[in-house]
Amino acid sequence: MTAWAIPHPRWLSLHARIRRITGRHDAEDLLQAAVQRFLERGPEGVQNPDAYLVRSARNLAVDQARRERHGAVAPYEGDDVGSVPCPSPQPDAVLMARQRLQRLREGCAQLDARTREIFLLHRLEGLSYRDIALRLEISVSAVEKHVSKAICFLTEWVMD
Repeated sequence: MTAWAIPHPRWLSLHARIRRITGRHDAEDLLQAAVQRFLERGPEGVQNPDAYLVRSARNLAVDQARRERHGAVAPYEGDDVGSVPCPSPQPDAVLMARQRLQRLREGCAQLDARTREIFLLHRLEGLSYRDIALRLEISVSAVEKHVSKAICFLTEWVMD
């Protein structure tokens, strides 16, 4: 038996974990596919084979669920990728988007300075509520309230 072979009790344990995590009845198939990936990749460099197999099976389950939901995407078989039609937005859709963006800018200018700063830190810079709270030395709850206030105001402002 090699270092990466999975003894039967371990297989059952991994199978049970994958089934519990993914909630799928095809956990054994997922585990087999994960083992195949593992073998193709090679065991070198994998510090925790069990964790690798569980994560790989979970990823496979997520991919499978997406395919079931949206249908499989057929690969493009042509030679020239540039010939694939890429739909561009209609001029009226572009105009409407620009108008909404302008309304959003105007609405942001109407927010009080603290709420605007917190909203922009969260939405534009991608900071978490916790990071904003630490940076501005306020509570996470205060950050949540400012973001909520901004969203409510801007939703009404843009829709008017």
